[in-house]
Amino acid sequence: MTAFSDGVFAIAVTLLVLEIQPPHDFGHLVRGLGALWPSYLAYMLSFLLIGQVWVNHHVMFDRVRHVDRGVLVLNTLLLMVIAFLPFSTSLLAEALRAEQGLRPSVVVYGGTLWTAAALFNIIWAHLRRTELLDPDLGPFGVRAIGRRFALALVWIGSGVLVGAFVPIAGVVIIAAFLPAYYLPIRGEYGEDDRPPADN
Repeated sequence: MTAFSDGVFAIAVTLLVLEIQPPHDFGHLVRGLGALWPSYLAYMLSFLLIGQVWVNHHVMFDRVRHVDRGVLVLNTLLLMVIAFLPFSTSLLAEALRAEQGLRPSVVVYGGTLWTAAALFNIIWAHLRRTELLDPDLGPFGVRAIGRRFALALVWIGSGVLVGAFVPIAGVVIIAAFLPAYYLPIRGEYGEDDRPPADN
């Protein structure tokens, strides 16, 4: 399952670059390349966001003993949303370039990411309910990872809400989500659930 998921993540990040089309006027190539800045920005943001989702996908499934049909179905839905991100990225880049339609494009872009975050929470809840998690990950680690996934809903949701009124501010809030969720958190490896070593 993780190998298939990794393949979808790899394809999604590869498709992002296809949105960046070379300028047609090679007589003014430097100016044309500079005018593509919205595409560069959207590409960089989405590549790093998909990478972040991939990292946390592994964090989650590294703590799973085995999966059932429910997990496979939910993971398929998550991958469907990830595969939609290249379209959302293209929409955001075109809106930035045209300086029109920014509000709906930010809502669609952020809404795609929010849906992915919601599916993370649903999958995690299912894993907990069906006791599919590795027993080495004790209550502290389970709660720590669950809190991180829940916070993502609030964080991205805030970006979507703000972006519906102030598009650039919404993008900034969503982008600020990146560094925080690349970093490890205390307890995600079960270290705080281990009994103290004997002296």
